[in-house]
Parts: sequence; structure tokens; C-alpha cells
Amino acid sequence: MNIITYNVRGLGRGVKWPAIRILVKKEKLDMICIQETKKESIERSMCQAMWGDTTVSWEVQPIINSAGGLLCMWTENTFTLQRKVVGNGFICLTGLWIKEALQVHIVNIYSPCDMQSKRVLWETIKHLKTANQGGLWCIMGDFNNIRDPMERMKVCQRGMKESNIQEFNEWIDDMEVEEAPWIGRKFTWFRPNGIARSKLDRFLVSPKWLTKWPGSIQHPLDRNFFGHCLVLLRSKVVDWGPKPFRVQDCWLLNKSFKSIVKECWLSQQQSGWGGFVLKEKIKKLKERLKTWNRDRFGDTLKKYKKIEGELNQLEVNLADRPLSPQQMIIRKQLQEDLWIAAQSHESLLRQKARATWVKEGDCNSRFFHLLVNTTHRNNNLNGVWIEG
Repeated sequence: MNIITYNVRGLGRGVKWPAIRILVKKEKLDMICIQETKKESIERSMCQAMWGDTTVSWEVQPIINSAGGLLCMWTENTFTLQRKVVGNGFICLTGLWIKEALQVHIVNIYSPCDMQSKRVLWETIKHLKTANQGGLWCIMGDFNNIRDPMERMKVCQRGMKESNIQEFNEWIDDMEVEEAPWIGRKFTWFRPNGIARSKLDRFLVSPKWLTKWPGSIQHPLDRNFFGHCLVLLRSKVVDWGPKPFRVQDCWLLNKSFKSIVKECWLSQQQSGWGGFVLKEKIKKLKERLKTWNRDRFGDTLKKYKKIEGELNQLEVNLADRPLSPQQMIIRKQLQEDLWIAAQSHESLLRQKARATWVKEGDCNSRFFHLLVNTTHRNNNLNGVWIEG
């Protein structure tokens, strides 16, 4: 998946249409989101001329008071539009990303410069995301805001207020999105004289987006006669080959584990040379253990919660009368099962965690996994930038 965000500062015919057409072909774009079109209307012929193909769909927000204007273009065999929301300063497209059969929300933003108008836009986008919890989110465009003082150089202090930066970062946190890993040049906007520069254009994606496409990166392309750099988001599934099979520590504590392994290994009669026989035996054992794990352990957290609920319900029902011998046996068995389920779940979390998390003992699984995935992405080498 290749998507570009692009502030064109006016979509006059001139040299900009051919430049976009060349870009679409060169980068094999699936979608391009343009800001500041400065166009009252956009026709099919114009979109086809820029896309370089008749299989193009588009959505547009006209200019307001001869300023702004948004345009989203995509190829019809990549994205199927199901719903759109067009507001002041944004276009939100909800639809099916055909290749992966996933629902995605694509938001193209051109943020106003004054802080009050930005707050209105941010609040609108936040309400929109709250009302549409499903699917994967990708928010891009010219935010006219920075996240860190280092993202701006030699610009008047009016735009450098710490409170503005803080509000922008708080909005990103509230939206539960994060910036895709960035490589390449630091700034996306340059004043014509080249002295002042800022990082105003970016992609913000949901954690589910990065889980589906863990190799996602964004980087600004070379700038020519435009004031803004184009920012390209590449999202692709990296094929690392077959997933490794890992034995869970909690399996080794189960009495039936050894017998299952022995029974499965001895029951297989496979002919052929030694390496092939070993591979086939391990393959069958893997399938058998996956079935056994699903039946014996399943979702360890759900199982733990279920047994805990049954035990508490039994104690509530029998709070006013003594336990019968049968009920005492049931209660004892539930306590044993609860202890085993809790140990299995804790063992699974600890085995998946890093050494720091093992030491600290954090079991908040959703928060835990978000941080682990973020750390993993930050530790990756996303690319090497050599002389542009």
C-alpha cells in the first residue's frame, strides 16, 4: 500500500498535473491526498489527466473563500468507498481495502493556522473516530502544527508556543494513533528563501494499522518547485517465512503433555530419507499440540475469569448455609483450577515479555502489548538514507 499526502499550494494545470501523473506511476500509488487545491470544482477529465488512467475515483472539498480545498484520488481496484464525511478542513473516507479485505478510514486534513480553528477541527475528527470504532485508521495531511520544537527552525515565535505543541500531542494521544516510523529529511515545508523550515506534514495511524502492516514507514520525497515535500507512506506485509513454533512454559507443567508428545511421535509411520521423516514428524506434532493447546488451555485470560466467576457465584449462593460434602469437593476443584489457570496466564505473559517486564511483573495485557509493539518498531532499522 502506497499513499502520498501532498500540499500543492494550488492545482493549476501548468507543470503540476504532469508532475503528479509521473509521481503516481513512479511510486505505484494506491491513493494520493492533496491539500490546498484552490479549486471550486474538480472534473473527471482533470482527475484522469493527473492519475494517468481512467480507473480513478475521487472525492473533493471545494475551496472556502478562495482558499484551501482538498482532493483524494485512488484506483478503483484498490479501494472501494462505502461512506464519506466531508467537513471544514477534512475529508474522511471509509471503505474496503480490497487486497486485504479490511475496512479502513482514510482522513485527509488541511488544518487552519489559528489555534482556535485547529481545536474545532481536532474535536470534529475525534468525535468522528469515537463514532466509528471498527476498522484501521490513517490520518494524514498538512496539520500546520509541530510536535516538538526541534521540528521547526528560524520561524517566528508566534508558532512556537509550548502550549500549542502540547495540545497537538494530547490530541494525538486522545485519538489513540501514533506517527508511523519516519526516515529521511527532517522538514516538509520550506520558505521560498530556504531559511525557515518546519515539519508540518505527516501520517498518523492506529496501532491496528501497524499490527497489520508492521513494516509501515513514511518519508518525504524530494522537493522541486513546491513549498511542501510530498510525504509517502509505504505499508506492506513483510514475509519473514514460516512462523516459528514455540513451546509454552505452562505446557511443561501439565501432566498430559509428555504423553501427548510421545503418543503423537510414535503413532506416525513415515517413509523416506531421515531429514524428510523428521520434518514430517515435527509438522504433525505441531498440529497435534496446537489442537491440544486450544482444547486444554484456550484463551487463558477468559478461562481464568470464567473459573473466578463460577467460584464467586458458588460462594454467594451458599453464603447463608453450610457447604455439603459434594459442594466442598466442587469448591476445592474450582480453587485448584483457578490457581492453574492463573499460573498458565501469568506464565504466558512472562514468556512473551522482555526481561524488564518480567522483572516489573506488569500484566496489563492491552497496555503491555501496545508498548512492546511500539518499542519493537522503534528498535527496527527502517531504512538507510544515503545522499538523498
